[in-house]
Amino acid sequence: MKARSLALIALAQVLALSVWFAGAAALPAIARSADLSAFATAALSSGVQLGFVAGALASAALGLADRLEVRHLFASGAAVAGLATGLAALTEPGSAAMIALRILTGAALALVYPVGMKMAASWAKGDAGLLVGLLVGALTLGSAAPHLLPVLGPGFGWRTPFLGSALLCLVAAGTILAAQAGPAFARAARFDPSAIRLAIARPALRLANLGYLGHMWELYAFWAWLGAFLYAYALHHGLPAGAWPGVLTFAVVASGAAGALGAGWLADRVGRTVVTSAAMAVSGACAILTGLAWDAPLLVMAILLVVYGITVIADSAQFSAAIAELAPSDQAGSLLTLQTAAGFALTVLTVQALPLWVEVTGWRFAFAPLALGPAVGIWAMLRLRARPEAGQLAGGRG
Repeated sequence: MKARSLALIALAQVLALSVWFAGAAALPAIARSADLSAFATAALSSGVQLGFVAGALASAALGLADRLEVRHLFASGAAVAGLATGLAALTEPGSAAMIALRILTGAALALVYPVGMKMAASWAKGDAGLLVGLLVGALTLGSAAPHLLPVLGPGFGWRTPFLGSALLCLVAAGTILAAQAGPAFARAARFDPSAIRLAIARPALRLANLGYLGHMWELYAFWAWLGAFLYAYALHHGLPAGAWPGVLTFAVVASGAAGALGAGWLADRVGRTVVTSAAMAVSGACAILTGLAWDAPLLVMAILLVVYGITVIADSAQFSAAIAELAPSDQAGSLLTLQTAAGFALTVLTVQALPLWVEVTGWRFAFAPLALGPAVGIWAMLRLRARPEAGQLAGGRG
């Protein structure tokens, strides 16, 4: 039952979360048919993040997980996200209607990703890091999926990522109904605003959240703009664009699933602060090296980006696991909600701001400012490792 339910939860997550970056996947084709402003271009991705933050906070405040059976809650969120994404394909690219539908998609996904994470964690028995890593891997594969859809079904032009991922999301709504929550599943308490004060006042929680913010500073901006970076790289080298930038974008983002699973397994054995610091050190270095490798052959750039793709997401689940281990049991849910909301709110800023940076420096050094996040995150996690509370992490491994 455990293996079957986890497989179904992971599959439903992959399918549902394919709608997240439908806008980013459609962007190259949209750019060839419409003249979008920098704001509208970024909003196709950042709108989802904004909606997710609002949806997560509203869901926690209303206690929706207490009022609805969790599978039905997940299915409802997936259905709304799928319908909103499908409708976005009928709107004018970059229009207010399209951006509004992207925000609605993000709000609906707030009923999908956190709920699926909670369902998976309810099966944990000494392998929490691995199970959360499994769900982050599913998030990664789902985020990568829309970049492959134009290759598989190019007949609808820029609408293909929207229509294809919308269909996958609707399938996810049915898939989750066959899964089960584990024996450790417990109804979540409503969001407690006092968690904000606790997250700031307690040094260990403050450091874990700061590490997460450093990670999120980098992650979604890299995912959102990787496709555009590769199209600019192709133009710089005089390479035919064709389908390969989308395929390589898919491969780079999808490779992060292996990183999430591997880091989850490793963190349970050597410690969360070690794994998160190492992952951020490599991903931050890659953010800078992409600019230095701008004139290198495609194979060199591809290898570098795959390493970046593996490490940029590898540590993600461990910040949530750390908060769960450090938090008072009666406020763990509120602190996790707060961490998620703060992290995704930060991604709105970085996704929206990166095109402004590119206007100044060009695409060559597009990812360089993303290295600032890992630098702060490493400092925070090493400080946390030196504190006595680190003994609460990963079974005493820190």
